[in-house]
Amino acid sequence: MEIKKKRLTCHVDLDAFIPASDEDKSYMVQMRPSTTFFKDGIRRLYKNKIAFISFIVIVLITLTSIIIPMFWPYSYETQLGVVPGKPVDSSYNNLKPFEYGKTEQKSIDAGEQVFPHIFGTDAAGRDYFIRVIYGTRVSLAVGFFASIIVLVIGTVVGSVSGYFGGKVDLIIMRFVDIIYSLPDMLMVILLSTVLKLTLQPVIEGTVLESIGSNIISLFIVFALLYWVSMSRLIRGQILSLREQEYVLSARATGAKGGWIITKHLIPNCISVVIISAALQIPSAIFTESYLSFLGLGVNAPMPSLGSLAADALNGLSSYPYRLIIPAVVISLIVLSLNLFGDGLRDAFDPKLNA
Repeated sequence: MEIKKKRLTCHVDLDAFIPASDEDKSYMVQMRPSTTFFKDGIRRLYKNKIAFISFIVIVLITLTSIIIPMFWPYSYETQLGVVPGKPVDSSYNNLKPFEYGKTEQKSIDAGEQVFPHIFGTDAAGRDYFIRVIYGTRVSLAVGFFASIIVLVIGTVVGSVSGYFGGKVDLIIMRFVDIIYSLPDMLMVILLSTVLKLTLQPVIEGTVLESIGSNIISLFIVFALLYWVSMSRLIRGQILSLREQEYVLSARATGAKGGWIITKHLIPNCISVVIISAALQIPSAIFTESYLSFLGLGVNAPMPSLGSLAADALNGLSSYPYRLIIPAVVISLIVLSLNLFGDGLRDAFDPKLNA
């Protein structure tokens, strides 16, 4: 049987090494503009129509609560018809939407321009529209500031627990478990009541008196109870990141734990932090609303959406819109923030976009 032997050759096909033309390059190489993780997340968020519309609603509500009080002729605490040295004009009490008091009606009959009471007035003769606007401002402010407090405490505690581990993690997590075991609503009501009575004589005569003991006690309640979920989330992220090569390299060069946490670990889980903070805001607003509904929220006469809903219960059968209006505003704010938070999670979570 004859076996044919193949010869090895050093012949090179020079046609295979001809430089590629511009057409070949454009065909083989897909040009794409440079981008970043943040830009990609924003683009995905913009494509999510529900989240984008929710964001627009939040911005419009926030701007409305800031801008309208600047030019609205009525104040949230001004009782119409009450003039020092004169009898009280009760015609301003319990006005229905777009109704006017006697003095205002005379001005209208005389051809003068009078600002309307869009939502009428309450039982004390105060313009209800501006009280709803101020209540929205208070609820949003409490929600945002409370979320910042939760974010800062939860990030610090979770980072320390996740990075150092061992006994430090064991002690912190057992403390977190104790807080988790407490009944939330009961502890919030109990702490708010106790702190309200304790703080009132302390802040009297100081700049904090304008804020009110109820609001300060509400912030303290959030600082004591509501950071545990954030800390657990951050701890889980830090535990998965601390074994990465860049962290081991930083340790090998002698970097301290605080530097590694602030320069490496927290920046790499910032998307999770932002998403959690966005989802915490509606929870804070809802907590403030039901505490104000129970009389543990903002101090009178400062309105809140929860306190407005509570005041509306007295005349529910005659003026049901006074309860419906703040309830709708609360629902719209909480729903928009929840949908926007879900959109942020979908846009910035790498696991969901893998």
